[in-house]
Amino acid sequence: MRVSTAFNRMLDLPGASVTRVVFEPVGVVVTVRRRARRHRCPCGATAAGYDRSTRRWRHLDLAASKLWIEAEIWRVDCRACSRVRTEAVPWARPNARFTSDLEDLIAWLCQRTDKTSVTKLLRVSWEAVQAVVMRVVAEHLDDRRLNDVFNIGVDEISYKRGHQYLTVVADHDTGRVLHVAKGRSHASLTSFFELLGPERCAQVQAISMDMATVWRQPCADHIPQAAICFDPFHVIRLANLALDAVYKAMGREHGSGTGDRDWRRTRYALRAGAERLTDEHRDALKALRRNRYALWRAWDLKERLRAFYREVHPDDARRYLRAWCRSAAASRLRPFVNLAGQIRKHFDGILAAVEHHLSNSRLEGINAKIRLINRRGYGHPKAAHLAAMIHLCLGGITIPLPTET
Repeated sequence: MRVSTAFNRMLDLPGASVTRVVFEPVGVVVTVRRRARRHRCPCGATAAGYDRSTRRWRHLDLAASKLWIEAEIWRVDCRACSRVRTEAVPWARPNARFTSDLEDLIAWLCQRTDKTSVTKLLRVSWEAVQAVVMRVVAEHLDDRRLNDVFNIGVDEISYKRGHQYLTVVADHDTGRVLHVAKGRSHASLTSFFELLGPERCAQVQAISMDMATVWRQPCADHIPQAAICFDPFHVIRLANLALDAVYKAMGREHGSGTGDRDWRRTRYALRAGAERLTDEHRDALKALRRNRYALWRAWDLKERLRAFYREVHPDDARRYLRAWCRSAAASRLRPFVNLAGQIRKHFDGILAAVEHHLSNSRLEGINAKIRLINRRGYGHPKAAHLAAMIHLCLGGITIPLPTET
């Protein structure tokens, strides 16, 4: 069997045939000839040749040797683009010096391990791996991912020192990241709604978020029909802060020193959830109700607010939350009186979270994965680089391996 025939069968390059194989110090260089006679611009239009040169593309390694594909390539005068561009070849992406098979392998590995391991395994540079990720994501991230989006969540994550943030939008129904934008501002979320378009914006039924005001105006402008659901975690956090404020204001009347065992047991009983308390902790709360009723009342208000999310049926949620606000206002505990005012201010959004069964827990899980992606990449100098990695790993992109048929 001729060498060219053997390499034709091994490589199986689309739209090309092997004409020569040379063993050089840099590795195995395989010269190929394109079968198509017409030249095509990367935009897809047929164009006239302008000038030509010889180029090499790195391919999958051949045993311990690097393998290079060499071919004659033209620059074309594209009328559709109104400029001179390098023609597209069927075995590589535009402007790439790696073949598509090698780039797919790099992207597949980046979904599963850190870039340092990829660079060492495939003998490519860090910058080359990042450029590959950008090209693969740009090819696979199409507009269809935004179809049939009904319940979404938005949150921000710090990715760099100096209060550098990314805005992340995810689909509650699929768990996929839909959009990543630099910053934490109106423009960051507005850019997502502009991608979504008016028709698909009209399909959005609910959006979950924290209680910050930065996201509300873009939602009012683009998805006024959607219910805004405030994350339950942030509401309960406010209740815990109110309980701590009461706890600190009242001080300790009994015991000596910070190591007092009885008081530490009481403090744990106040801060822990009722379902986690032992009989010993419940006895401590009973004693607190007899001796320090105001502190017990603060604990009771906190637990009743937790029960709003855990036990109350959506049909009874409005009545229950209004009753809780009245109890908090009547408690004469200033932190809880203020909390009742905050809940009345955000009443509809807090109620919507129960009615739509939405929280930002999915977004918090995504943020934890983003921190892992950022950490195993030893940080990313640009937001666009981290955004590409987020889409690659969390955007539902499936990369086929070259060995898969």
